[in-house]
Amino acid sequence: MAAGRTRPTSRDVARAAGVSQAAVSLVLGDKWRGRVSPATAERVREAARRLGYRPNLAARNLRLGHTRTVLLVVPALTTEFFAGVYTGAARVAARHGFGVVLYPSPEGIGPARDPFASAQTALDGVIASSMAADALTTIRGDQLPLVMLDSDPAGSLGAATVNLDIADGVRQITDHLLGLGHRRFLHLAADIPSWTFDVRARELTTRLAAAPGTTLRVAHAPISIDAARTATAGALAAADPHPTAIVCDDDKLAAGAYKAVRRLGLRVPDDISVTGLDDLALATAIDPELTTVRLDAELFGERGMQALLAVLDGRTPEQGDIPVQLVVRGSTAPPKAS
Repeated sequence: MAAGRTRPTSRDVARAAGVSQAAVSLVLGDKWRGRVSPATAERVREAARRLGYRPNLAARNLRLGHTRTVLLVVPALTTEFFAGVYTGAARVAARHGFGVVLYPSPEGIGPARDPFASAQTALDGVIASSMAADALTTIRGDQLPLVMLDSDPAGSLGAATVNLDIADGVRQITDHLLGLGHRRFLHLAADIPSWTFDVRARELTTRLAAAPGTTLRVAHAPISIDAARTATAGALAAADPHPTAIVCDDDKLAAGAYKAVRRLGLRVPDDISVTGLDDLALATAIDPELTTVRLDAELFGERGMQALLAVLDGRTPEQGDIPVQLVVRGSTAPPKAS
């Protein structure tokens, strides 16, 4: 459009095509069939092309009371997992004419601030991953539809929940290590007060308690390689005999555990087996490659968006946790004979 010219309006299109503004709205909204003739529809489209007219979607959505925009809230963008969640959610959203705005909460898993002047007028709904429902009160108030990912169904304040089967993932790891003959375990636990990490700790403890002759030590660390190295080194130095298997809540923690084991002159998996959970790109970048549990982040995001669309349509979202898969690689082996 040339400088100084005003943007063409639907009234301009109607005048050029010789029809009413209502007819323009029907044609450009693809609701004309049975209401105007094909020849008239083509005349309207041609006039719109000639004038360079584009519908003002923001104004139209405002009139309809919908923005077709969803907010995806995550604790941080420190791993590719949340990027995968966004990719999956955005893929489904695009097929239904929605956009997804990604918002890493500046408070992590704590209360999230409203990134808009008023989220309730800027959004149609919220998807939140790995957070508590009450952390989103400022954003959604009591009005915006909410879907919680990787969150406690009992604490969702009535919101729909979509979860990965994390408990089964821990069961698969534990059964794998027990099957190899391990009985002395160290749990390198994420130092984050979150439901998903509570599930991991609870399931590991329960599983090992049912296996005769097992011992379990626990060390906590923030999810960083350096913090995990320090926590693992301290736990191994205090243990006699040392554990033969380290179960890590996250692949980054496992990478830190590798460094601690090697600095003590030990080898993975000859002296100590190590497992992770996530199957990040990091899992195949370290040597030996990491035995871990694969979480399909993109499918997770897809299911979250599908659940929100169901809520917006007044339907019940699909039920059931998303399956996860143990991927056995070179970081686990039978323990040395003692």
